[in-house]
Amino acid sequence: MSIITEGQIQLAEAAAQARVSDVPPLPAVMLEPLVRATLLEDLGRAGDVTTDAIVPADLRTETALSARQPGVVAGLDLAVMAFRLVDPRIELEVLRPDGSRLAAGDTIALVRGPARGVLTGERTALNFLCHLSGVASATASIVDAVRPQRARVVCTRKTMPGLRAVQKYAVRVGGGSNHRYGLDDAVLIKDNHVAIAGGVRAAIMRARASVGHLVKIEVEVDTLAQLEEAMAVGVDAVLLDNMTPEMLARAVQMVDGRAITEASGRITPATAPAVAASGVDLISIGWLTHSAAVLDIGLDHRG
Repeated sequence: MSIITEGQIQLAEAAAQARVSDVPPLPAVMLEPLVRATLLEDLGRAGDVTTDAIVPADLRTETALSARQPGVVAGLDLAVMAFRLVDPRIELEVLRPDGSRLAAGDTIALVRGPARGVLTGERTALNFLCHLSGVASATASIVDAVRPQRARVVCTRKTMPGLRAVQKYAVRVGGGSNHRYGLDDAVLIKDNHVAIAGGVRAAIMRARASVGHLVKIEVEVDTLAQLEEAMAVGVDAVLLDNMTPEMLARAVQMVDGRAITEASGRITPATAPAVAASGVDLISIGWLTHSAAVLDIGLDHRG
């Protein structure tokens, strides 16, 4: 079991100060095992043999985390922790905290300290920062596309193994919201559940008889006939899968405020405005977490 020190907790809290985003940071105790495991994977059995061979032990350096393209920054807490777990003498000055909109060339943070530690921690720090900034940037692209409609953009459980908490955090930083965190926090009846149960009504009735009174029930429907069947029984939310904007608008009319309406199915920044205009409450997008392109961020040596 890894142990996080008081100094590491203070470090993560310091990195979270002056945020431009209203999204609260994840606790350091959640981040430290993930960052530590990633560093250990990279360090292997002998450490950073390249840096140790080339860089003098007493050499200090100043580097800059710089954006190579526009986007939204997310994941600085993990980057800070990666450097400091390698060498606690490394100092970071965050100039553009999580949630900042970046232009190409912007300096995100300055990294100062022992050169060996900076170079050893570089890849782990950038892997987290580039990936999570990519998730936040992708989310922001959809959020921007659906303004001024009321639909909220949400992610799904299609996350990379071990990264769900931080990926969902990055979605929030990008202006989105989160769907289920796991299989245990809500009922979502999918098409295979419906097929095994023998229909939408049967699946809903079995779920309602099994779960507690505080557990929400959502059902996925592909047709307006299935939607009508679901609404006749009553559910908390309906997932309207792969419907055209015209079908979505009709579905919203049929629901008439009796349940939350959620659209899904290969939605992009180009198609999102028409989906949002249908009047749905939520737009869920899996690729925000499983396929978002990284945001190009580099570590530039300054001396």
